[in-house]
Amino acid sequence: MPDKTEVNLTDAVVKKIEGAADARFRQVMTSLVRHLHAFVRETRLTEAEWRAGIDFLTATGHKCDHKRQEFILLSDTLGVSMLVDAINHQKPDGATESTVLGPFYVQGAPDMPLGANIAEGVEGEPVYFSGKVVSPDGTPIGGATLDIWSTDGAGQYDVQRPDGELRARGRITTDAQGNYAFWTVKPVSYPIPVDGPVGKMMLTLGRHPYRPAHTHMIVAAPGHETVTTHLFVKGDPYIESDAVFAVKDSLVVDFVPHEPGVAPDGKKMDQAWWSVDYHFGLVSRTQNAAA
Repeated sequence: MPDKTEVNLTDAVVKKIEGAADARFRQVMTSLVRHLHAFVRETRLTEAEWRAGIDFLTATGHKCDHKRQEFILLSDTLGVSMLVDAINHQKPDGATESTVLGPFYVQGAPDMPLGANIAEGVEGEPVYFSGKVVSPDGTPIGGATLDIWSTDGAGQYDVQRPDGELRARGRITTDAQGNYAFWTVKPVSYPIPVDGPVGKMMLTLGRHPYRPAHTHMIVAAPGHETVTTHLFVKGDPYIESDAVFAVKDSLVVDFVPHEPGVAPDGKKMDQAWWSVDYHFGLVSRTQNAAA
């Protein structure tokens, strides 16, 4: 058996993968090994640097729990999440574009009636979202669900708070005509967490950690492709430099200011408020398969 050297080691490892029964797994692992070995050769990585990398990944794992996913944050800040999104979610005209899930999604948001305030008692300026969920040709989609979450007016997600109570989250279902409506608080720009290894990496690289203000939605309907997306506040100072590269032009929307008065749902507002009018477009699974 020949000695393993810088020249022949990669081929030796790849040969060990050839027996994998799953062809796709074999392809992915072969490519991973070749690219990882090429990275080590290109950078002439030292043993100390490789150990530092392992320590970084270990610390990233230790920072993960049921409320926080540091590996998603790592993927997001390196642009990998959006690259995977770009490859897998090419949308036709009329379909809402997708973007990153982010590290603060929590399953089990409460189901709430149409027009509900999903941020009752939460700090922030009130905003009224309304519109329709439709197919790309404009056909209304009744029974679609919007799973919604955002920061409060101070830029914090509920899972970042010590009490752990769900806030500014809810699930709304469209009516038969595809209409949706809900109240929440106007999102604000905020820094991704910098108390973990990913935040330290960002600061060491000289990058700012800020995300532009946005409200998250996962929009789903039977027989249609689910879309994970955000709506961004037009004019936010971080629109052009989002820390996770997630802004798409079609998702930047007007948050329209209003003086105290009567809102579209008849609610009397004693304070200034905002409104957003946006239609979500979902592609049918049949249409997507045909494409």
